[in-house]
Amino acid sequence: MVSLGESQPPPPPSSSCSETHSISSISSSNKIQRSQGRSMRTIRSTIFQKDFSCSFPVSGNNANSTNVTGISEILTDSVMDFRLAELATAAINNEKSCFETEEFLDLSQAFSDFSSCSSDISGELQRLSCIPSPEALKGEAAGALLDQEPWLGFLQKENLSSEIFDGISPENLDQAVKICLEGLESLSIDIKRSAAAKLRFLAKNRSENRAVIGESGAISALIPLLRCTDPWTQEHAVTALFNLSLHEENKILITDSGAIKPLVYVLKTGTEASKQNAACALLSLSLIEDNKISIGVCGAIPPLVSLILNGSNRGKKDALTTLYKLCTIKQNKERAVTAGAVKPLVDLISEQGSGLSDKAMVVLSSLAGIREGKNAIVDEGGIPVLVDAIEDGSVKGKEFAVLTLLQLCANSVRNRAYLVGEGAIPPLVSLSQSGTTRAKHKAEILLKYLREPRQEASSSGP
Repeated sequence: MVSLGESQPPPPPSSSCSETHSISSISSSNKIQRSQGRSMRTIRSTIFQKDFSCSFPVSGNNANSTNVTGISEILTDSVMDFRLAELATAAINNEKSCFETEEFLDLSQAFSDFSSCSSDISGELQRLSCIPSPEALKGEAAGALLDQEPWLGFLQKENLSSEIFDGISPENLDQAVKICLEGLESLSIDIKRSAAAKLRFLAKNRSENRAVIGESGAISALIPLLRCTDPWTQEHAVTALFNLSLHEENKILITDSGAIKPLVYVLKTGTEASKQNAACALLSLSLIEDNKISIGVCGAIPPLVSLILNGSNRGKKDALTTLYKLCTIKQNKERAVTAGAVKPLVDLISEQGSGLSDKAMVVLSSLAGIREGKNAIVDEGGIPVLVDAIEDGSVKGKEFAVLTLLQLCANSVRNRAYLVGEGAIPPLVSLSQSGTTRAKHKAEILLKYLREPRQEASSSGP
């Protein structure tokens, strides 16, 4: 989901529409770096160890403090069409947990609070630069093509503004969609590309246009282009399908037309913008509950994790949002852990100022709902990073951090010992006194766990 300002004209395709900001970790100048195996919290925590049995030595990982301010992004009409509020009200899977469903609804709402999903993310500059000009088709072959395809003139028009697409009358819309459908059947890749681009922009902002295009049969004609070797054609096709998926009935049409596997293919092989739009399309389709399983089975989780690792700032946000939505079912949580999602999530939480820390925290908290996720979080050094977040994170970040730690420690004496060894008690006491109502409540519960005598706690398991 890239804003228009982030668009760039080609070449090269791989960098056409993606945000180019590099994300770097910023170490806090006010924080003393933790030496291997000991931190200032570890030293402070020794004054509490006489009262607790959880005092095993632990090895801490370097983690930068996260202090992310509230993120407010510009929402377009398409965002409203997409109804990201569904992320906040979607049903949570029925797996057994020690926390109430409302806690996870709170996490889901947090995603909606600082997410945006804008249709047609590649922008107007690319539209103007990649639609073929009449000069590109000069010559004898082009003349023959014009004789066979008299509607070619419409597809060659380069300077059709968004206002023209948005303000097109119903009669003209029907005709334009018909011409685009004929273009998709052309033998010329240039004409296919232009037809997909026109459909993409016709579906950009208006729900009525999306409905008409969906009913026309264009969806099944666009799907083969997802495997097109021409990157621009592929990008126009995936973005058109994403835009069309924002209309409720089209979600079913896209799914029934077999788009999930080709969308995953784009997620693996496309340009940066294509991958981002494929992730957004899969997010849109995942609002149908049954699709979450299909998307996971078709292999979407590993390339989403790869996008979190290697994508632009915007690509990482898209991947995090989609991964969170897919991981509301247990099977996809397991796939995410197996795909190595925990390490990059922990790394993002430790990064300051990237705008991704809180979002990564929500996904990590979701993965902490399964045993494999808990183990991976501990193994990847998540506990010291989460303690840092309680000390220095945003208001939301502190809530997510204490909730995740509560999940890790509810039934594990070992993790409680690790947490005490990381010097978590002073920041937890502070949070229980000065945090939000929810954070205070969770901090108090966690402190109660940490104060349990060893023999009492050991009955809850290792």
